[in-house]
Amino acid sequence: MRVLVVTAVAAEADSVAAGLGRFAGAGVRELTGGYEMTTHAQFTPRPGSVRIPVVEVLAGGAGPVAAAVATATALAASPYDPPYDLVISAGIGGGFAPHAPLGSLVVADTIIAADLGAETPDGYLPVEELGFGRSVHSPPAALTARLSKALDADPRVHSVLAPILTVTTATGTAARTAELTARHPRAAAEAMEGFGVAEAAAAHSVPCAEIRAISNTVGPRDRASWRIGGALDALRYAFTLLTPVFEEPS
Repeated sequence: MRVLVVTAVAAEADSVAAGLGRFAGAGVRELTGGYEMTTHAQFTPRPGSVRIPVVEVLAGGAGPVAAAVATATALAASPYDPPYDLVISAGIGGGFAPHAPLGSLVVADTIIAADLGAETPDGYLPVEELGFGRSVHSPPAALTARLSKALDADPRVHSVLAPILTVTTATGTAARTAELTARHPRAAAEAMEGFGVAEAAAAHSVPCAEIRAISNTVGPRDRASWRIGGALDALRYAFTLLTPVFEEPS
């Protein structure tokens, strides 16, 4: 299986790459636009595999626009044919209580652009209700089930399969938290890149998933309570657990 993992920043990419330690032959190649990509290839395919498993990790920038541009650039510049079997948006994010406590992992069953729409006197309207565009991507259920099963293989890991919201402004107030929770009661996490990655992947007809390690609780902004180091450790371990999925024949 060939997998492209897109993170926002280098610290997230480094954690993902560290989790892929079972893969040998790491290297960096440059992409159009000045991006650098770390490649992890396992040179001994599992029995029945017809292609060498490759996982490439790209730090594409913060926010859905930067993530979409970086992902589209990577897909267009891929030396493989077809380019990838799977694209994953990965990183740390905020967790909605009580669904996703600090240090837990969230696999998206839907990827939702939570602020792509319009405010009206009667409330928020998603872009679909305005008559154009889309604000939701639904990863293949079989894929998310495999990812969740791999994470749940370790009983010490707390993971949840639930919607992940993509926002362009990180939530920092109780009022905004209440609004998002009312509109998306099942949402377990928010981040800033997933929908952009999913849009680019869809344009290239490649399945997309999103995985978040929870560094803070969605709510009033309180940096003293954030646990970024712990979330990066959880992200690293998540990709250690996921390597068997990436080694499956495509």
